[in-house]
Amino acid sequence: MLFPPNQTAAAPVRVVVTGAGIVTALGLGWRANADGFRAGRAAFRPVTLFDVSRQRARLAAEVDLPAAPESDDAASRVGRRLDRATRMLLLAAGEAWGQAGWTGGERLPLVLGTTGGGMTLGEAYVKQALARPALSRGQPTRIVHYQAQRQGLEVGAALGFRGPITIIANACASGTNALGHAWELVRTGRTERALAGGYDALCQLTFAGFDSLQALSPTRCRPFDAGRDGLALGEGAAILALESLEPARRRNAEILGEIIGYGAATDTHHLTQPHPGGDTACATMTAACASAGIGPAQVDYVNAHGTGTPANDATEALAINRWAGPRAPTLPVSSTKAGIGHLLGAAGAAEAVACLMAIRGQWLPPQLSLIAPDPAGRFRIVQAPADAPVRVALSNSFGFGGANASLLLRRWS
Repeated sequence: MLFPPNQTAAAPVRVVVTGAGIVTALGLGWRANADGFRAGRAAFRPVTLFDVSRQRARLAAEVDLPAAPESDDAASRVGRRLDRATRMLLLAAGEAWGQAGWTGGERLPLVLGTTGGGMTLGEAYVKQALARPALSRGQPTRIVHYQAQRQGLEVGAALGFRGPITIIANACASGTNALGHAWELVRTGRTERALAGGYDALCQLTFAGFDSLQALSPTRCRPFDAGRDGLALGEGAAILALESLEPARRRNAEILGEIIGYGAATDTHHLTQPHPGGDTACATMTAACASAGIGPAQVDYVNAHGTGTPANDATEALAINRWAGPRAPTLPVSSTKAGIGHLLGAAGAAEAVACLMAIRGQWLPPQLSLIAPDPAGRFRIVQAPADAPVRVALSNSFGFGGANASLLLRRWS
């Protein structure tokens, strides 16, 4: 049920996760990704989706998608028309929807974070327009499905629901912002349910752009390593089914975890570089804790933004040190980007799912690419698979332009 803007709950309600879907280079679905995150498996390989022969970096974390259907019925034709980003989004959304046990015919909000949307369709449009300007075949379809709201409409059509679609394109914080916005909608009584997350596919424009900034690692992604030299790109999608607690209880839904806090801010320091003091990054972690009513001492694990770039990791290390205070030396921290790459608009959503996996399974996701930890970080970087009590996990997303967001998730028992 979606309430009108002026009809909200008298007090914030608890927001639980009843479904989670994920697609990364580790595999399709919860089980393949949980196994990969728990083992600290890396999924990088030479790029095959486009030509990278003129780039400094040659590796990325590509997703192995199932082959497009070959039959000529309407559903198959629709499936063949969809771009990689939409196909990954539909797989993740379908898993979350099915796990939540929701049915079609509902009206609920869909909140999606992305940076590229259907960019591969845009690239195909430009390539054909340059090579054969007089040929219009396929171009109208590319124009229509290139737009991010169209990808959201595909989700609603596939799952049989309708409602408002919100697209958030806020650099690398987009996925976390999408989850945070949906959390606020449910928490304040605007809706009982919301579907939210992020998605992005690898594309030549983005890859070449990051490479031209010399932000991509020509070796391998090593977050918080003293010799780190850049990030590695990946692709994927992650979607959560969010629900207010009491309706979830009434229908005996399986609860995967609870979102208890969210903080977001922008530092407006530089187009690409984070504020060197980490002021705003620290502020978002503090705000997330404040909204949850807890302190750093109650946080058992931090999934860091941890891109592997010199500037980002140094700033985030300072921010975590300041935020954690006395807790820092014993605080477990890791960046799952060392295994699946930077998923851009999907990063925060995928990392929130990784946190859910950790708090449900009671283990810490290791970061196996670390060689020599940067002494700037006073926290403990998880370097090997380990079982551990994880009740509360914090997920950080700090993007270009000073977009910062943090999300707190708690174990359900």
